[in-house]
Amino acid sequence: MDIFLQQIFNGLVVGSIYALIALGYTMVYGIMQLINFAHGEIVMIGAMVTITCINLLLGQNVSLPGPMLLLVGFMMAVPVSILLGYAIEKIAYRPLRKAPRLAPLITAIGVSIVLQQVAMLIWGRNYRPFPAIMPTTIHEIGGATITSLQISIIGLALALMAGLFFLIERTKLGRAMRATAQNPEVAGLMGVNINSIISMVFMIGSALGAVAGVMVAANYDQAHAYMGFLIGLKAFTAAVLGGIGNLGGAVLGGLLLGLIESLGSGYLGDLTGGAFGSNYKDIFAFIVLIIVLVFRPSGLLGERVADRA
Repeated sequence: MDIFLQQIFNGLVVGSIYALIALGYTMVYGIMQLINFAHGEIVMIGAMVTITCINLLLGQNVSLPGPMLLLVGFMMAVPVSILLGYAIEKIAYRPLRKAPRLAPLITAIGVSIVLQQVAMLIWGRNYRPFPAIMPTTIHEIGGATITSLQISIIGLALALMAGLFFLIERTKLGRAMRATAQNPEVAGLMGVNINSIISMVFMIGSALGAVAGVMVAANYDQAHAYMGFLIGLKAFTAAVLGGIGNLGGAVLGGLLLGLIESLGSGYLGDLTGGAFGSNYKDIFAFIVLIIVLVFRPSGLLGERVADRA
């Protein structure tokens, strides 16, 4: 039972991160019908910028508590990611908004590769360790353990999700986003600045991606220039699992995928008699993706975005 509970804790931590990244995918798809495959690289850049900033502060012997150093890293990574998301939308996607769907899809893959190569030029190919600045308090619950950092990851992810839902459902900006997703032409006739709304969607998604990237680096104590590819694919799988275009579906899909991956990697060795171990945990995301696409392409919660005229 303690092993099962431990895997649940691990799955909730990873699933919270997947959910944050999946929200970026599903927001862009809901408003543009576009899969932004460069989103994973924005997650990576958020992590690398944070590590660089913290190391610079430590190198200057800045005496700040660990949480304050991490906050400074956030304050640098989030604006960088927001500007990057805005630039990607304006330069790469906006000129192709009325082009056939294949063109922006190929462009998204190209932007992802470009960002990955630029990151390798800046930070190199080697793994970058996350500075040991956060306290490692361990809490024991029912025989399983969870650290204060992991609790903070879950709490911050839930707070950001709640804030996003409030923004979308209760604010003027959120109404404009929903109107643009429903029918951009009619929304434009009603006074909504479509270009500004789409840019804002990219910027909000990029900010969430930057936070998720820092969570990944802090949870695994490292980051690297090509980390965005795999975690981006997993988050995309989570969005498809919950229902691409549905914010609640992205959260549900992320949490479920994290739990499936954690439980699968924890028990795979026992189920296969030791033939396969936890190093095969990445396979579960793609098994889930295939199953969902075959049996329920609309995802668990379906797609709330209406067909456009």
